[in-house]
Amino acid sequence: MASKATNIDTATRLNRNLSLLHGGSMITIEINTPAGQRGKFRTTFIGYLPNKYVLIQFPDIKKLGNFSQHITQGMGVTVRGLIEGHEGAVLAFISTIKQTIQMPSRIIVLDFPRTVGIQNLRSSIRIDTYIHAKAKIDQEYWQTTITNLSISGCQLTIENGEKLVLSEKKIIEIIIEDNDGGNNLKLNGSVCNLKQQADGLSFGIKFNEKSDSKINQLLLNTMAAQAK
Repeated sequence: MASKATNIDTATRLNRNLSLLHGGSMITIEINTPAGQRGKFRTTFIGYLPNKYVLIQFPDIKKLGNFSQHITQGMGVTVRGLIEGHEGAVLAFISTIKQTIQMPSRIIVLDFPRTVGIQNLRSSIRIDTYIHAKAKIDQEYWQTTITNLSISGCQLTIENGEKLVLSEKKIIEIIIEDNDGGNNLKLNGSVCNLKQQADGLSFGIKFNEKSDSKINQLLLNTMAAQAK
């Protein structure tokens, strides 16, 4: 009887966790081929039937390239998505492809996962990035690259910044341009951990608390990875 109760609790917990990912949410799927190639692609979470299967939209075929041949029955898939309204958290699970269907649209049917993990972004996760941005220092703008990112801060590199004079705790603004024509993302923070380099300047930024929601979204989008 105890074993049966544990199974019920486990199934209930899986359904509860998976229900945090809303239908229509953007997700990232990761596929590892038998040859060792790894691809990450953005798509849409459709929904699930408890203890039966999970439905996701087939990624853009033009971006899949050669990976399209690996979206077949039995292929392992890692799924990650944003949980909205939870101060920035990522839900993740591993599954296998049950089948693909063509109607009413191209859909991937996944086996119902055995485990569903949730990771809060406030657990000091830090990821490597290569994000082009501008740093507004006083009234001057400098081209910069964000080389890593966390919920609390980031690392910036400014090439040809030998003449730039910075001090610890100096407040600067970071502008990330929206290439799709939307609003540019602006973040504020204070300088820390200055490192002068031969070809420029590298330093850390501790974000202003007022930028929390923007940083959550940037971090989540980056973790989701740009579709190939």
